[in-house]
Amino acid sequence: MVRVKRGLMTKKRHKKILKATKGYRMLNSKVFSRAKNAWMKAGTNAYIGRRRKKRDFRRLWTVRINIASRENGLSYSKLINALYKKNVKLNRKVLSNLAISNPQVFANVVKFVK
Repeated sequence: MVRVKRGLMTKKRHKKILKATKGYRMLNSKVFSRAKNAWMKAGTNAYIGRRRKKRDFRRLWTVRINIASRENGLSYSKLINALYKKNVKLNRKVLSNLAISNPQVFANVVKFVK
């Protein structure tokens, strides 16, 4: 049976990980075993962050809508309830952008659902 030397693929795999961890602190960018752990942890955190981003933006939109709707004499929950009852199909992102960029249009929306 022929002897198989695996140095080439190992070196290729190590270089790939070390290239991905370039810029990490201390030994996390130099030593393969530490770099691999740091790379896996970074991947986990990135996955979690992509999920968190959606939550954080929805919270931001809610806060913005609440502030703008209270200026127009309606609380956030009552505004959302009135929007559902009037069958207005504006999501929170659009309402938030309206509240920031076009307060007059947002006021008209609030007036419509009151």
